[in-house]
Amino acid sequence: MADTLEKKFYRIAEVSELVGVPLSTLRFWETQFPQACPERNAKGTRFYTPKTVESLYLIKYLLHEKGLKIEAAKHQLANNSSGVSKRFMVIERLKKIRKSLLELENALISKV
Repeated sequence: MADTLEKKFYRIAEVSELVGVPLSTLRFWETQFPQACPERNAKGTRFYTPKTVESLYLIKYLLHEKGLKIEAAKHQLANNSSGVSKRFMVIERLKKIRKSLLELENALISKV
C-alpha cells in the first residue's frame, strides 16, 4: 500500500477519495483514533502523511469490512497493530489477484 502513496502529504479531499469514506467520517475518526490525526499547518489545514493514510485504511478495514465497533477497533489497533496490518495486506493482495483472474477469465471468454 505504501508503494501507491507517492506524495509526502495529502489533503483531506484526496484522502477521502483514496480511502473511500466521506470527509465527515475522516473528521470523526480523528476524534476517535490517534492514528487518524493529520498534521496541520498554521492555518489549520489538514495534511495527511502516507503513514496516516495507511492507518485510515486499517481503520476502515476494521470498522467496515470486519464490522467491529469503534472500541473494539481501538483495542485491535492498540494491542495487535502489526497483526491487523498483515491481515489487511494479505486480503488486499488476494483481492488484486482475484480481480486479475476475473479479467483474465473474461478475456478468455470473449475470445471464444
